[in-house]
Amino acid sequence: MTEFGPAPSLDDLAALAERAFAALPAEFRRLTGEVLFRVEDFAPADVLEELGIEDAFELTGLYQGVDLGSRSVLDPAPQPSMVFLYRRPILDEWAERGDVALEALVEHVLVHEIGHHFGLSDAQIEAIEARG
Repeated sequence: MTEFGPAPSLDDLAALAERAFAALPAEFRRLTGEVLFRVEDFAPADVLEELGIEDAFELTGLYQGVDLGSRSVLDPAPQPSMVFLYRRPILDEWAERGDVALEALVEHVLVHEIGHHFGLSDAQIEAIEARG
């Protein structure tokens, strides 16, 4: 019988996300600017409802804020942009897939959500990833 250790904690996933962000090219990190990163177990119920998502396991990450392309110097200072990573859905996808390292999946979700910070749509992000 194979014995597994405890599931990675919120802090463990935050550390993976920090390492993934630090490993990105310096120019990409610089352009990202002052984005706050948070790891939570699941998205809050009101967020899921707003997005029309019934199963909390379907949302692995979320960008919240005004994307860079929509900002204006004439606008009031926006709230800080945030990227949320949702631990339980990420772990669930990782376990179900079985073909990707957890570090790679965390990096994928993180970069996807940063893409939204840059103003990219899901379709644009998927097209970039397909070229990858």
